[in-house]
Amino acid sequence: MQRPYVIDEMISAKTIAARVEELCREIHDEFNGTDKLIVVGLLRGSFVFIADLVRELDLPVEVDFLEASSYGDGMESSREVRILKDLRGAIEGRDVLVVEDIVDTGFTLSHVIGLLKSRGPARMKSIALLDKPTRREVPIKADWTGFEILDEFVVGYGIDYAQRNRNLGFIGKVRFTD
Repeated sequence: MQRPYVIDEMISAKTIAARVEELCREIHDEFNGTDKLIVVGLLRGSFVFIADLVRELDLPVEVDFLEASSYGDGMESSREVRILKDLRGAIEGRDVLVVEDIVDTGFTLSHVIGLLKSRGPARMKSIALLDKPTRREVPIKADWTGFEILDEFVVGYGIDYAQRNRNLGFIGKVRFTD
């Protein structure tokens, strides 16, 4: 049984939307002229962010997904990254944007970047909605970051706690009430 909790809003839906617009302008500048940008979403937490990004990008895009897990239903990373679902398409010689919901310890993003680089993309960049640099254990940083946050457990905008709260339009801090 889960501990009782409340969610305090940290980043509003309006603030997220404005930041997504800014990020898309930068991504467009980086990949302008590409014949197709393959947007690789890391499931499950990034799906809302991916949807907003690809709707805002004025580039030809293809969306693919990779599911990696280092959390399960807990609040702490296991530091063991497992690939649960691989890409359906090839990325060799293609332009790739890896989309992550949150970079915490860095284990997941580092593992995925290494895996995808081994497949020979022409160019590969990464973007994370949230970054918790104080928790980093692996020296990696996304090329673009939506928001840098403190070491808080957050939910919303696709990010969950035990598969709940993904549907919130904002990013909120989980505060336990017991």
